[in-house]
Amino acid sequence: MTVVGKTWNRLTLPGKVIFTALPILVVLTVALIAVIAIFGGPILDILAANLPIVRFVVAVTIVLLMTIPTAFLIIYMELKVIALMNLRIGPDRVGPFGSLQSVVPGLKVLMKEDFTPTGADPVVFTWAPVVTYLASVMTLLVIPFAPGIFGQNLDLGLLYFFAIGGLSVVGLLMAGWSSYNKYSLLGGLRSAAQVISYEIPLTLSVVGLILLAGTLSLNSIVLHQAGWFTNWYVFQQPLGVLIFFIAATAEANRTPFDLTEADSEIVAGFATEYSGMRFGFFFFAEYVNVFIISALLVTLYFGGWNAPFPWPWPVTLDLNPGSLGVALLILVAVVPLILTLVFAAPIWMVSGRLKGWQALLIGFLLANLFIVAVIGGIAYLGLDWVAGLIWFLGKTYVFVFVFVWMRGTLPRVRIDQLMDFAWKWMLPASLLNIFITAAAIVVIDTVRPLHP
Repeated sequence: MTVVGKTWNRLTLPGKVIFTALPILVVLTVALIAVIAIFGGPILDILAANLPIVRFVVAVTIVLLMTIPTAFLIIYMELKVIALMNLRIGPDRVGPFGSLQSVVPGLKVLMKEDFTPTGADPVVFTWAPVVTYLASVMTLLVIPFAPGIFGQNLDLGLLYFFAIGGLSVVGLLMAGWSSYNKYSLLGGLRSAAQVISYEIPLTLSVVGLILLAGTLSLNSIVLHQAGWFTNWYVFQQPLGVLIFFIAATAEANRTPFDLTEADSEIVAGFATEYSGMRFGFFFFAEYVNVFIISALLVTLYFGGWNAPFPWPWPVTLDLNPGSLGVALLILVAVVPLILTLVFAAPIWMVSGRLKGWQALLIGFLLANLFIVAVIGGIAYLGLDWVAGLIWFLGKTYVFVFVFVWMRGTLPRVRIDQLMDFAWKWMLPASLLNIFITAAAIVVIDTVRPLHP
């Protein structure tokens, strides 16, 4: 055996991965630099001439990529929050505080056998989870996350959202029918009945808001709620937001309306015959749906990216780090070192058990947290989209927490109770909300000219 072979056998698995991947990365980097140097100009000209298409492709790519960490984060919230509600510790081994535990189910479905049952329609069986997943993800294109941070600003954005979101029922029916299993077929039919039944009050619940806003553009609806939190539509549409929340919970198949995969009654419903990644797509779609419904609820009724209050004074910061020149490089090199020593010195002096390098490590971590906090604060004050994104995600994850809270608290209802509630209570209430809102608008427009 050669020296190279002996050295290779002594390497650990991470070492082998690094020594294999590093040359490949170097070659790819050199090739990329060469391509940019040779064809950079023509490529930039083509991209500049087709900027709307480039923006759409970038938006779609970002939307698809953000769904994976979003699903993992919500899975972790369910594991940890429900455990704390049950006076348990929950995940605490994989990653800091068990934060990487939610990645394990994703890896597990990737490693499982992707089996197609005998008698199933392989084409429809394969495409069903894709349709369900994309029906959820495509709705994110019209959600405005912050000023200027959105996929597409459609004038009929709300109509697009409900139209695309309603296609999820097609994927559920495809899964139930193509599985060649009577339990899957019954589960798919029951899922369709539930989704369609609650789609009607869900859509009608926002009609009153549309009458008030006068637009179907989600960006315009958010702009109408700017200023103090009293401008949020939740205070003008209390019945509408209640109907929307309940119907959206049933639409997203969340507790207590998670009858589409009620394993206590019909095995696993439409997903009985699914395994591997195709099974994972269905439940990735469910967790992404939780974020989407929460985001739409914030957009329509809770001010979107707007803060609950305006600043009492105008804040303007001219953020131009490039103007510092060489001083910027000096700051980047010197400030972290000084802050590390500043944070490490008191820790080392107060605690006699810590060694010098341990105090320096803790000081380095604290210094970086301080730098991130300062940069974040400056960006919040100086960049509207950063402030808007923070408020939007903060409010959205409050409602994600509510959905997790409900799952850990409420029991599952029966299917007859589910359907009765949709048709006997939710539908009349949504129609009543439309009539009351329309009447209020007529009365206010009539009284307003009398009292200029």
